[in-house]
Parts: sequence; structure tokens; C-alpha cells
Amino acid sequence: MQQITVRELAKNFNEYANQTEDGIEFWYARDLQEILGYLRWDKFENVIVKAIEACKAVECNASDHFRQTAKMVDLGSSSKRKIVDYQLTRYACYLIAQNGDSSKVEIAFAQTYFAIQTRKQEMIEERIQEIERIEARKKLSETEQRFSGVLYEHGIDDIGFANIRSQGDKALFGGHSTNAMKEKLKVPQRRPLADFLPTITIKAKDLAAEITTFNVERDGINGEQRITKEHVRNNKDVRALLAKSNIQPEKLPVAEDIKKVERRINSEDRKLHTTATIQKLKEESDTL
Repeated sequence: MQQITVRELAKNFNEYANQTEDGIEFWYARDLQEILGYLRWDKFENVIVKAIEACKAVECNASDHFRQTAKMVDLGSSSKRKIVDYQLTRYACYLIAQNGDSSKVEIAFAQTYFAIQTRKQEMIEERIQEIERIEARKKLSETEQRFSGVLYEHGIDDIGFANIRSQGDKALFGGHSTNAMKEKLKVPQRRPLADFLPTITIKAKDLAAEITTFNVERDGINGEQRITKEHVRNNKDVRALLAKSNIQPEKLPVAEDIKKVERRINSEDRKLHTTATIQKLKEESDTL
């Protein structure tokens, strides 16, 4: 395939995909038919049917990606006719490309194009999830710092705070102590358990600590025994809430060391910043 053809195809895909509905990007099948080199609608619709079956085969809701619609077309002499069309998501276009005639240059290009674009979207979603987890971990640290300060004001020292927090973990993790969870998840003893927990569990710990802090201040709860009882109760309540969605914190897999995630994101951001700076300097030099 000549380079100019690749550029033209990429330009066509991007230009036709500037339509959105409810914030979701989509292509019209009639437009995609032309881009992919199909002259007859009936043959292209056969490919769409195969793509829909492929979507169903992976237990994906096809109607979320292939929305049948209709449009009016001019027939000449001021007459019009309604024709069938589809609104297609990026994933739908990917499946169509995978089920198309691979001998067509356009299909071969589309298979690569949508595979790359789908992976890009996955990477963006992965980055968003990583950032969400980092933010949740920072929030938990802030909550526990305030929790510790409030408990200190109510007669609890560092050892007492550690005991209370440990009993809270035991209630949240269904009887598994903090050390037991560290052993289960192979977390280094010197590292906080929360650094290796998934986002949902981090937020669960944060909510329980927030509730205990609030109640201790509001109700004037004093003494290690009473505050422990309060914190255990709140963690059990949070655990019960998770159970309604069939989530058992102690059975969730270990998450990547959050310190490694932070280092990777910072490194990637620095590389992007450096690349952008070099590109900007190059563009400025070209104008001189």
C-alpha cells in the first residue's frame, strides 16, 4: 500500500468519526461501506451481520455497538426513500474490519487501524484507573492522619491507634488480620497493606475510617476499647455493603505496588513532556 493511500484512509476514518451521541463517538455504516471499498450495500450488510454475531459470541451487548437507524436519501425528481443504516461504535467498526474481505486494501488497513485505536483506548482507560487508585491511596493516608489526630485527642497513643486500625482491618477482611492479609498477598512486612490493595478496598478502608472519625468527634467517644468497638462496627457495615455487590475484600487479587505505579506514571509523563518540548522547539526552528 502506498504511503499516500494510508494517509488518505486514516484521514477518512477520522473525518467520518466526528459524530457523537450521548458523548459516544460513532460511524454511520453507509459511510464506512464507502471507506472500506464495498460497492454494494447488501454485501456490506452481510459483513455487519457477521460482526454482530461475533459481538454476541463474546457475550457483549450488540445493541450497545450496532444501533440500527434509517436515513432519507434523494432519488431525484424531488422524491426520497428511507434506507437502513447503522450507528457503529469504534468496537463495532473493529469487528466489521475483522469480518471483512481481507483481500481488500481498505479492510487490511482497517484491521490494523482499529486494533491500534482500540489498544490506545484501553491504555487510556488503564491510566485513568491507575490515577484513580493513586488518588484513593492519597486520600486514605490523609484520612488516617486525621483519624490518628482525633484519636490522640481522645486519649489514644500510637500503639492504641495501631491496635484499633488492625481490629478494623480484621472486621473488613472477614476475620483476617492485617498481618494475615500481608502474608496472603505477599506484601513486605515493612510496607503498608493499602499500597497493594485494589481501589475498591482502599476506598472501603477510607470510608470506615471517615465514619469512625466523625462519630468519635460527634459523640465524644473516649478510650481504646470503646473506639475499637466503634471502628469494628463501621468496618463490618462497610463489608456488608460490599457483600451486597458480591465483593469480599479478602478474596480480591493483590494490586501492583502503588509506588511502582507512581514511578511509572511520573516517568511516562516526563518522557511525554520532553517529547512535546522537542517537537515545539523543532516547529519553532522550522519557522525561522
